[in-house]
Amino acid sequence: MTCCPAGGREARAVPAAPALHGGGRDRAETVAIPGGSATIGTDAPELREDGEGPARRVMLRPFRMDAHAVTNRRFAAFVAATGYRTEAERYGWSYVFHLFVPKGLDAPTPPGTPWWGKVDGAYWAAPEGPGSDVAQRAGHPAVHIAWNDAAAFATWAGGRLPTEAEWEHAAKGGNDHARFPWGDAEPDDTGAPCNIWQGDFPRRNTAADGWIGTAPVDAFAPNGYGLFNICGNVWEWCADAFRVRSLSAAAKQRNRAATAERERVMKGGSYLCHRSYCYRYRIAARSGRSPDTSAGHLGCRLAYDA
Repeated sequence: MTCCPAGGREARAVPAAPALHGGGRDRAETVAIPGGSATIGTDAPELREDGEGPARRVMLRPFRMDAHAVTNRRFAAFVAATGYRTEAERYGWSYVFHLFVPKGLDAPTPPGTPWWGKVDGAYWAAPEGPGSDVAQRAGHPAVHIAWNDAAAFATWAGGRLPTEAEWEHAAKGGNDHARFPWGDAEPDDTGAPCNIWQGDFPRRNTAADGWIGTAPVDAFAPNGYGLFNICGNVWEWCADAFRVRSLSAAAKQRNRAATAERERVMKGGSYLCHRSYCYRYRIAARSGRSPDTSAGHLGCRLAYDA
């Protein structure tokens, strides 16, 4: 099962890239990630259909990475400087988790994921739709960020989206065999070292970790490299096209669909993940969606050449 709705957008031409002139002036706090040989993927996949395995070795150059996901404050500076309009703004709607949809608002649900509502006017600065804002969430991750939006922001900020291999290597924090950014301890419903779901998805979230929706980007302890909330909180886009490494018929069908939709890799899971439903807050877990997909749990984090 997947916790992220499909793009569901009407076909249209990809908009021309905006004129972006950040010139690297908007780098947030970054941490150094060493290069070298790294293990990517796993030989013990939980969700084989996602292409979590097999494990493979790759060589990586040193790079830097944002310590935090891109915040509302930082994304607002980008919009103010460029006039950029996100995919959600261009389409006029985005997906909002059903518990956050304002009462009385008509929010059609997409096939297969009835916990999402299509809310007119929902976008990064109005995450729950008209009448909502991020005034008290400046330090929370920006959401309703499509891959196209994340790539545009990265260009302006003087960075780039990390590759999937870079993301996994960084998330392990120096422990090449780590299952989670904090080690191998499994989160449960009594609390967690990250922002995920506790309770009965999708009806009741006990918020045992302290948060029902997004948490501040510096909530919880960082991993060994100093990265905060690299798993949980919001999904983070990677540069790579999404593909499943398998010769099975199911994988070939999935890859054909991913190619047709130009899907990109997402990593880290979100505040909506739970082991009973979307066990994707593991480092090796992955998913993919079209580059114009936006929803209330999609964000980004940048990487930079060292």
